[in-house]
Amino acid sequence: MSSSRMDNKSYLVQMNGNGVHGKNSVNAKTLNGSGVNGKVVHGNGFHHVSVNGSLYPAKAKSRRQRWSVKPSEMANNTLNPIRAIVDGMKLTPNPDKPMIALSIGDPTVFGNLPTDDSVLQAMKDAIDSQKYNGYAPSVGYLKSRQAVANFYSCAEAPLDAEDVILTSGCSQAIDLAISVLCNPGDNILVPCPGFSLYKTLAVSMGIEVKLYNLLPEKSWEADLQHLESLIDERTSCLIVTNPSNPCGSVFSKEHLQKILKVASKHCLPILADEIYSDMVFPGCDSPSMATLSSDVPILSCGGLAKRWLVPGWRMGWILIHDRNDIFGPEIRQGLVKLSQRILGACSIVQGALESILNNTPQTFYHGTISFLKSNSELCFNELSSVPGLNPVMPSGAMYLMVGIEMDHFPDFKNDVEFTERLVTEQSVFCLPASAFEYPNFFRVVVTVPEELMVEACGRIAEFCQRHYRPRSRDSNDLDQ
Repeated sequence: MSSSRMDNKSYLVQMNGNGVHGKNSVNAKTLNGSGVNGKVVHGNGFHHVSVNGSLYPAKAKSRRQRWSVKPSEMANNTLNPIRAIVDGMKLTPNPDKPMIALSIGDPTVFGNLPTDDSVLQAMKDAIDSQKYNGYAPSVGYLKSRQAVANFYSCAEAPLDAEDVILTSGCSQAIDLAISVLCNPGDNILVPCPGFSLYKTLAVSMGIEVKLYNLLPEKSWEADLQHLESLIDERTSCLIVTNPSNPCGSVFSKEHLQKILKVASKHCLPILADEIYSDMVFPGCDSPSMATLSSDVPILSCGGLAKRWLVPGWRMGWILIHDRNDIFGPEIRQGLVKLSQRILGACSIVQGALESILNNTPQTFYHGTISFLKSNSELCFNELSSVPGLNPVMPSGAMYLMVGIEMDHFPDFKNDVEFTERLVTEQSVFCLPASAFEYPNFFRVVVTVPEELMVEACGRIAEFCQRHYRPRSRDSNDLDQ
């Protein structure tokens, strides 16, 4: 054997003191001494050490012949259902009519719903203090977490700072909650129609999504029998969205108790998406799920985005309601570890958070709710009189769902074609509910200025009158 080949020979070094193993055994003393030019690598496990001191694998691997860089399975499995629908639509507005977008769940788009001056002042003060320019702890500043805990704590569901994790918007809160509760191969129960992000996140993690039905004829209450039929030994989480996106529905106390009863029976933790918490129209009451739970542990996800009308500020949170210590330290530690992957919530907004929560006047909240209710009633009343449409009156949030009697509109195969042509002819864009896996409906966002809502409803009515066709049976009835 030539010396050059000997120089390139490598040895597998076990660093726990049990010696060195290879085709030609050398003892640790030899490696440490002058007989070998290399150095011992200290640490746990095995390390490859060559006799000339270089580190490289003992077994040579074949060299790649060409470049082949491909996206990960997680990337390939990540799909936003809304984008999948909308990106495939041919959206060409009528050039003679200005576009009215009733499709975007961002209350700031039209500029008619600014946040309160006190919220802006809190941010200015946080910036001017220069205390919040650095990294915050991954779970958020203690003072800010305590402010959230104080804001939401009540006798039925007490909270302390340790029960709060601050996140980059409610979306990251949902991401962390799913990640800490579920493993690949598990399944979660998701409302249908429901917010599309749940599926986007879960499927990318190898988690199956099972859709439980909401019932439009019952103001979008959950079909509890259907929900319960979906539960099996791999079901790791039940997601409840209340108030609802996309439905605008608000569950009653009694209905929430029935959902909790199912979760309790099957020992199923709940992810409560409560980003629209307190955005409930007068006359409706919908308490947080945690205030009603005696034994079901709940991760409640919320944030500033909607109630304070600042979705771009990316401030969310998880409230850990651990009934009977079922989550225990493991879930809390898991959330902390997951939060360390990305240092999420903006430090400046954290610095402003206590002031925002404590100093925003009730008149601001009431003004927002009053506007949303008024616009919802306007839209519902206008579209209720349109043949072929069946709007469902909401009770909160920022949305209204409208059913389409597709057999009266033979020009269109489905809700996607219906809403696509509505853009082409009337320059009004409503999101087809196929994006929420609930065909033959469309969603209206009710945050637009009142005059635009009136104009949009008028155009929708004109569009439907043009394309509406009575059923053949209806025609025969008219002839008699």
